[in-house]
Amino acid sequence: MVVSAAEVNPGRRLLLASHLVNPRLDSLLRGAVTAVQANALTPLYGLPTAVRRRLAGPPIQIDGNTLDPELQLLLRVEGLLPGTTKSDVATARAHLKTLCKLVSGQPRELQRVTELTVRGADGQLGARLYVPRDDGRGLLVFFHGGGWVVGDLDTHEHLCRAIAADAGIRVLSVDYRLAPEAPAPTAAEDAIAAFTWAVDHAEDLGADPSLVAVGGDSAGGNLAAVVAQQTVRRDLPRPALQVLLYPGLDLVGRRPSRDLFAEGFILNEADIIWYRDHYTPDPALRSDPLVSPLLAEDLTGLPPTYITTAGFDPLRDEGNEYAEALKSAGVQVTHTCYSSLTHGHANLQTLPGATRDAHLALTTHLREALNPA
Repeated sequence: MVVSAAEVNPGRRLLLASHLVNPRLDSLLRGAVTAVQANALTPLYGLPTAVRRRLAGPPIQIDGNTLDPELQLLLRVEGLLPGTTKSDVATARAHLKTLCKLVSGQPRELQRVTELTVRGADGQLGARLYVPRDDGRGLLVFFHGGGWVVGDLDTHEHLCRAIAADAGIRVLSVDYRLAPEAPAPTAAEDAIAAFTWAVDHAEDLGADPSLVAVGGDSAGGNLAAVVAQQTVRRDLPRPALQVLLYPGLDLVGRRPSRDLFAEGFILNEADIIWYRDHYTPDPALRSDPLVSPLLAEDLTGLPPTYITTAGFDPLRDEGNEYAEALKSAGVQVTHTCYSSLTHGHANLQTLPGATRDAHLALTTHLREALNPA
């Protein structure tokens, strides 16, 4: 049986509703969730492939794409966890921390990890520097995802470790201020200030000032895109590369992928609205390129760009559109749409298959771009 787009009913979770093939399978999966909570996803993904496929349920195909079965299994696990619906900020932040513990796997070994502070738009921000064993001179200034409301240095610890280890570059993860305590454009201005600080202090961080990139996932990808634009427009030090992982780029417009994947694929329509309203309580700000970089009128002069989108992501279409707009502006763009993946796949370090392939492609590109011969 294949689940098609026509079977997606608003108001209920697609994954849970469509995969109740056998009550015994659900019982087994609930037992796996208990094991997962105790020891990440290792027990679940240690099961034989055929068992994992059966637990995942029948294939899901939407818009010509087939969901990765390993990710499909994870979505069932997430659907069985408490607190998946956004309610209050504290609950949402706690839920992301829990989920990240489940999907992150074992931390990668590095030469060292250093806690430090960097310059923000109004005072100091916490940050964490990851230094790999085969250390090059490149540096990625990284902004975590989480809708500008949730997420922190810890939720993206494993991802930053993995990028540093596999790309052979230093990663500086920045703990920018979150909404609703600090609404837009605070996070954007923090990101700009932190990036320029990193370039100014690159040698102190063990990096080459000409090899400092900016990047992030989801809302962090939004901030990285803002940094790339604003450093050009404000005549500040420019990134050597911008890395945008399934970024959110437009808080005003709406595209077909928002309807196709409105529910059931990690990021849903209710989440998008909830994050938007917390980050930009003043709707007048939403069309400002500091918040919606896709709406910038001039994209010329931006740095080389590595951008990924995902086939089952409500933000897919705006990311694809931005990639094309950058190309039209003469920017060097490497763009991959991972047709079988969802929003948030970069954090799924334990999963085999397509998520691992996407991580390898990312780190290979970073290694080549920031570790020139």
